[in-house]
Amino acid sequence: MMQIEKGIDKIVKTIRLLILDQPGYLGRVATAVGNAGGNITDLHLVSYGVEYNTRDLTLFIDDEAQLQDVLAEVGKVEGVIISEIIDPVLEMHRGGKIQVKSRVPLDGLSTLRKIYTPGVAKVCKLIEQTPDLKYEYTAIGNTVAIVTNGTAVLGLGDIGPVAGMPVMEGKAVLFDALAGISGVPILLATKDTEEIIRTVATIAPSFGAIKLEDIKAPECFEIENRLDAMLDIPVMHDDQHGTATVALAALLNATKYVGKPFRNDCVGIVGLGAAGMGIAKLLVAFGVRRLVGTDINPNAMAIFEKAGGVPLSLNEVMQTADIVIGVTGAAGLLKPAMIRKGQIILALSNPRPEIVPEDARNAGAAFAADGRSVNNGLAFPGIFRGALDARARSICNRMKIAAARTIASFAATGELVPSILNRDMHKAVAQAVERAAFEAGVARARSPDVPE
Repeated sequence: MMQIEKGIDKIVKTIRLLILDQPGYLGRVATAVGNAGGNITDLHLVSYGVEYNTRDLTLFIDDEAQLQDVLAEVGKVEGVIISEIIDPVLEMHRGGKIQVKSRVPLDGLSTLRKIYTPGVAKVCKLIEQTPDLKYEYTAIGNTVAIVTNGTAVLGLGDIGPVAGMPVMEGKAVLFDALAGISGVPILLATKDTEEIIRTVATIAPSFGAIKLEDIKAPECFEIENRLDAMLDIPVMHDDQHGTATVALAALLNATKYVGKPFRNDCVGIVGLGAAGMGIAKLLVAFGVRRLVGTDINPNAMAIFEKAGGVPLSLNEVMQTADIVIGVTGAAGLLKPAMIRKGQIILALSNPRPEIVPEDARNAGAAFAADGRSVNNGLAFPGIFRGALDARARSICNRMKIAAARTIASFAATGELVPSILNRDMHKAVAQAVERAAFEAGVARARSPDVPE
């Protein structure tokens, strides 16, 4: 059903060309690219000239060596001049991907007097008297801090907070585009747990919620737990709980496709870092009774056992579990010989899974999928939107389970999860999370009427 696509690690490059404006020359360029093994994905006309037209040719290539092969082949075509090599990924990030803009047009002194002095004093006094009016008269209730120290960035590891900024900006873009939330990256140049907790607690009044991002385990567990207990706004470590929510949604659909519920099955987690522990905790909250897991780190195994799981070796997990969820980051860790007939295998590490789904199915798995579509971006925009709308004090398991069920319900037949760009899904997740917050008793009553 779902396979690793060829070219999953392809590089995208754009070649700007001056092409003689006569019949046949554009076709010769396409042939030259094909001869070098390049795959054209887009062709864009930049401008017309007297003799030459300028076009941007975007293509997938395997590596820089193949790019040189393409350039060599295209360079042989008469009537074609290579003008520039453009990296579209770098161009998309040039200048950053986010900015802060006013929602109020500054169109005259009358407006200035309302938004600033003297008019703003009235609003300040109201909030001083009734602090919850901050949700009505400031941006606090729609602003989330995206906090990182850059110690566990995507598949890149400990690259530091500044190098992780493009990821934080990307999260902010998703917040804005999918949930209408202002996400503000906060980069912390420290690995000290106490300093992180103290800093986030100090800046928390500026925000309606805190999203912890790309902070390595096991420090992330203590940081989240203590901040959640200290603050009266939601704190969620996305690598744990966003991933767990989408994994539960995927599991709901995977088990539906093979025609069996999974609460009574034995679920195995391979990899007990932030994502693995987040999945384990949510599955226990969902009602899974038998949970086994493995990790190369003995401390991770101890934390897993404390959370209610049974630590085993990798081979024991594969021999015991009916459902196996891999979140190790170790491509090819699971071998076909380890697969038992009828198992469900979710190999979620990106960009390459613990086992190729086709190989797992050929080895006897009833269902197998990789993590290309199991992206925590499916969950966190709606979860935070719902939490903010409920003015929740925290994000509880009931809210995450409500989000997972909603995400699963939007998947098309035969798919694990819906598209991350399905805005109707994000809206529905937010509504489900808001309802769950009130049902769980973590929502905050609306502010009283503004005093006269």
